[in-house]
Amino acid sequence: MSRFREESIKTLVGEWVFLMCLGAVLYSAVAASAPLEHSHRRRLSLHRHRERTGKEGQVLHRSKRGWVWNQFFVIEEYTGPDPVLVGRLHSDVDAGDGNCKYILSGEGAGTIFVIDDKTGNIHATKTLDREEQAQYTLTAQAVDRATNKPLEPPSEFIVKVQDINDNPPEFLHGPYYARVPEMSNVGTSVMQVTATDADDPTYGNSARLVYSILQGQPYFSVEPQTGIIRTALPNMDREARQEYDVVIQAKDMGGHMGGLSGTTEVKITLTDVNDNPPKFPQSVYSMSVSEDKVSGEEVGRLKAKDPDLGENGLVSYRFIEGDGMTVFEITTDTDTREGVIKLRKPVDFETKRAYTLRVEASNTHVDPRFIAWGPYKDTATVKVMVEDADEPPAFLATSYSFEVEENAHDGTVVGRVHAKDTDVANNPVRYMIPRYTDVEQFFSVGPEDGIIKTTRPLDRETLPWHNISVSATEIGGHHQDTKVRVNIKVKDMNDNAPEFATQNEILVCENASPGKLIETVSAVDKDEMAHRQYFHFSIAPEAVNNHNFSLKDNRDSTASIYVTRRGFSRMTQDVYFLPIEINDNGNPPMSSTNTLTIRVCSCDSKDTILSCNVEPYILPAGLSTGALIAILACIVILLAIVVLFVALRRQKKEPLIVFEEEDIRENIITYDDEGGGEEDTEAFDIATLQNPDGANGFLPRKDIKPELQYPMRPGGHPVANTVDVDDFIKTRINDADSDPTAPPYDSIQIYGYEGRGSIAGSLSSLESVTTDSDLDYDYLQSWGPRFKKLADLYGTKDSADDNS
Repeated sequence: MSRFREESIKTLVGEWVFLMCLGAVLYSAVAASAPLEHSHRRRLSLHRHRERTGKEGQVLHRSKRGWVWNQFFVIEEYTGPDPVLVGRLHSDVDAGDGNCKYILSGEGAGTIFVIDDKTGNIHATKTLDREEQAQYTLTAQAVDRATNKPLEPPSEFIVKVQDINDNPPEFLHGPYYARVPEMSNVGTSVMQVTATDADDPTYGNSARLVYSILQGQPYFSVEPQTGIIRTALPNMDREARQEYDVVIQAKDMGGHMGGLSGTTEVKITLTDVNDNPPKFPQSVYSMSVSEDKVSGEEVGRLKAKDPDLGENGLVSYRFIEGDGMTVFEITTDTDTREGVIKLRKPVDFETKRAYTLRVEASNTHVDPRFIAWGPYKDTATVKVMVEDADEPPAFLATSYSFEVEENAHDGTVVGRVHAKDTDVANNPVRYMIPRYTDVEQFFSVGPEDGIIKTTRPLDRETLPWHNISVSATEIGGHHQDTKVRVNIKVKDMNDNAPEFATQNEILVCENASPGKLIETVSAVDKDEMAHRQYFHFSIAPEAVNNHNFSLKDNRDSTASIYVTRRGFSRMTQDVYFLPIEINDNGNPPMSSTNTLTIRVCSCDSKDTILSCNVEPYILPAGLSTGALIAILACIVILLAIVVLFVALRRQKKEPLIVFEEEDIRENIITYDDEGGGEEDTEAFDIATLQNPDGANGFLPRKDIKPELQYPMRPGGHPVANTVDVDDFIKTRINDADSDPTAPPYDSIQIYGYEGRGSIAGSLSSLESVTTDSDLDYDYLQSWGPRFKKLADLYGTKDSADDNS
């Protein structure tokens, strides 16, 4: 009641002040409109003094201003029919006879403000807005109307625009958005809103604002003077309602009736805090897992609900008790906020068929302000049932390792593997070795008993370890199988003789003295060396009596070679071979004879080897390898030139006609020019037309195998080398005509003759008879009538020669 009374008193005082100010404004306006009235009349006082006495009794005179001014006031937004009288100017020099003229200049003079030059009355011709311009500065002057000479100096005065409440408050930055945590205490500041009023804050209550809330009660309130919005209800829950629309009003005139107002909207959002614990929607969860699942596979999921957001709603899960804590594990899915139960190790239906676990879900981040509302966690029970699955057989061991003697006969037992069906049915198991693990099939396994045996003798030096796999397959059911690794080591037997570690030659100087050590040799053995076992060296029996070198066994698997004579000569013998017998002292003992090659070299006085080759003693002195290569290259070039020359000579002297001991050939030439004669030998070879050796029978084709074999012509008889060519040609023509598969071995060329008197003349080479030739053509006489003309032509020359 006391607060209400105080507010009422404030309201009455405000209204009284407002009425007083309004009355003063109206009174000022009326006084200004009355000409030549007391305080608002403007008078020009010319010679008004106030006398004072100085130090020396002198009377001082102070000249007062000709114009005495007060401020003029004009109410803004005046909308009357006539111009508003602002005030009246009057000068003491104005006698009222009309000779005094009043002039007005400055801001708005002539446009907004006009003056009556006779009476000095100033009027406002336009509506004024204080928010645009609050005051105007003008200059007034009285001048002689006739001469326009100033009667008094000019003086300035101010016209102020008097404010009225014509602008409502405005929120320049609205609408507003604010956030406040849920569950905040009453009076928690949300935000501050501020409105502005364009009216004059120094005059009246036009710009005095009061804030109030129009929408948003009873959740929020606003301070009337500051505009600060605060929470008005306790325990506002975001999960129940998250957003609120609040409307704030700002009203001028101190919030009294008649004042102008403006509103803005404020959207307030409640932010989340961790005020809700996680909660499982059910107390018991049932899951199942097959016994054939492997470690890491998912069994199931469960989720505790938390309506909080962000990190306030994060939940972590853990097992707190149960008989499967070592078999299962639980993790948190950060995306779905679920607890994921996985297998930590495989389960076995035949061993244990059910597990019970207790799961706890708790918040990761707890707000200390609400810790009393806890606990921020919840629990649930998870029952996991193990399902039976048809499992493959299981070996009793994860891997097997066996040993077998080297060179053991085939069928030797290496070891045994054993697997069994772990299912309730306990089906029998069959064994086998996958071929890809034992490509060469060194081993076999009993399909029923799992006994592994060798199939051939094994060589440790070739392959000391055999890594195979044995597969066990369940008979019946789904025929599932499983594999196990079997590592078989081949035990060594002494079955390899020792030999030299290296096969390098030993070099000895020609001037080596007796007893000089020239080399220390060692041996290796492919077999494994037993403890305290070493190699024994000795010279082979067939070389024991040699007088060149001796051997000393060092009893540490090495031997020293010494020279036993003085003076070696490479010219006499440059290489010596020393057979050495090496024994490994194994069980059984193995030995071998190895030949040591000793080469005699030329050395200087310091036993530095100069040369070990015998060639320098044979080659001429001063002849280097480069010189030898140059000589050989010259010889090769000369030989190539000679061969080329001989080939060219043979090509030039090749006869046109082969005599009886050779095949008879003739050239039928196609000429594209006028000459050539007998020297033109590039022509068609018809040597196949005459083959005396084959004239007595059928000549087989050389390009294909004939389909039909024609018998020899009846009456055929051997033909001597002296053949009638005419008969020979006829025989071949008949053979070709009767053989449809025979190729055209013969060729008949037709030469065109242009006739007598032609410029080209004859193309025949028969006229070559007139040329100088040393050829003998007597054999043409034996060729028959067809060659008689040719024989006469060439025979004429012969007879002429004979006659001469």
